[in-house]
Amino acid sequence: MIEVVRPGPLATVQDLGRPGHAHLGVPRSGAADERALRLANRLVGNPEGVAGVELTFGGATLRFHEPAWIAVAGAPAPFSVDGRAFGTHAPCYVAAGGVVDVGTPRSGLRTYLAVRGGVTVDAVLGSRSTDLLSGLGPAPLAACDRLPVGSAKGLDDITVDIAPTSPMPETPVLRIVAGPRDDWFTDEAMATLTSTRYEVSTDSNRVGVRLNGPPLARAREGELGSEGMVTGSLQVPPSGLPIIFLADHPTTGGYPVVAVLDPTAVADAAQLRPGQMLRFRL
Repeated sequence: MIEVVRPGPLATVQDLGRPGHAHLGVPRSGAADERALRLANRLVGNPEGVAGVELTFGGATLRFHEPAWIAVAGAPAPFSVDGRAFGTHAPCYVAAGGVVDVGTPRSGLRTYLAVRGGVTVDAVLGSRSTDLLSGLGPAPLAACDRLPVGSAKGLDDITVDIAPTSPMPETPVLRIVAGPRDDWFTDEAMATLTSTRYEVSTDSNRVGVRLNGPPLARAREGELGSEGMVTGSLQVPPSGLPIIFLADHPTTGGYPVVAVLDPTAVADAAQLRPGQMLRFRL
């Protein structure tokens, strides 16, 4: 068991989500930064898709009631075991009764803690992920919660000492593909989107990253019928300010999507913190 002593601003259980149910109105959900969760799992010998803990802006304390191997990846947060500092992106042993403290990340927003054997809370529709939009899966973690850990029997050996990753740029550049509704916007709107900086709003969450900056002008009026939405869509509401859809985004929407993030850019979008600046590139 892992006991939650302090969850921080927002801590949830996440795996790679529940794909295949969008026709029922069920979002995929899952880790906002899949790349970081996959890496943390590999570092402790887990299959990439087992559940771990997603921490938003760190600030968590966890007590391990049994010996465990863990790895922390994603936003580089300082963390310690029983007061002794350890580095992220490397496997770390925790003795029975050990207390893990995760501080505030120096950059980025979401940090992932994987434990060998995985977090084995009850699955809903094939996933253990918390979905903040639909309410499926376990509730966000609270003090005194206890998380079961699976068996390590049959898992790969731990063979990696450390897996260094590149730091996130101060002003990330997210690659996009135009459409499917870029024809609803003026040519100047796309030029604005790809030539100016946007700021991450404090209203952002796992559903989407809201942006502040120059609005995108429409070339036509009216509204769309609801159509399917994918992770990474840049949906533009009447304000003209785009929203980047993340893991808990709705499955359909009626506002036009001017562009979609390249799949490799979604993980970077998930690490954007309020007040940070970013750019888009076609």
